Order: sequence, then C-alpha cells, then structure tokens
Amino acid sequence: MRSVSDPFQTYAATPCPPTINHERETALAADVARDVAGADRVNDRTTPIMAGEDFAFMLLERPGAFIFLGMGDSPECHHPAYRFNDSILGHGASYWVRMVEKTMPAN
Repeated sequence: MRSVSDPFQTYAATPCPPTINHERETALAADVARDVAGADRVNDRTTPIMAGEDFAFMLLERPGAFIFLGMGDSPECHHPAYRFNDSILGHGASYWVRMVEKTMPAN
C-alpha cells in the first residue's frame, strides 16, 4: 500500500474518489438520452470502468450522473489516434437542451 500512497505524498496530489453515479440521476440521464437518440441507441447497462475522474468530487457534493456521448467506432479520447467528431455536437447540445426542458419546465 505504501508504494501507492508515497507518490501522492511526494507530489502533494489529492487522491481522486471513485466516480459513482446516483441512481435517480442515472435513470433520468438515460431517459433523456432515449428521448433524444431513441432507445435503440442508448446503452444504460455498461460495464463499470476503473477510471479516475474529477467529476467524482462534484458527485460527493450533489447528486448526478457521469455520462458518455458515443462517437461510433473511433479510438477513445485519451488514445493518440483520437480525433474529435464535430458531427456529434448537435447530439450533445440536444441532450442538454432536453435535460433542461425535462428538469426545469417553463410554467
């Protein structure tokens, strides 16, 4: 265990907590994604991943869900061959607009 903790102390790093989504917000995120993309294009049963993410600190303070917006069959974002696919911008924007419409309806 010391071999894991020593580098954190040496470099004054703050360990990142696990990124664990909240159940209600995860269900909402999947519902919104289905509204925008269709049920056949939403995978809400993915295998958990062992990755650190700064968003975990936000999830300690407020309920939420970390989501992935797919880009098809391209390398993942930390891969050297990764190239951002501009064509997904509209899908991402539509997702967030629908999230606002669903959670903050104008009355």
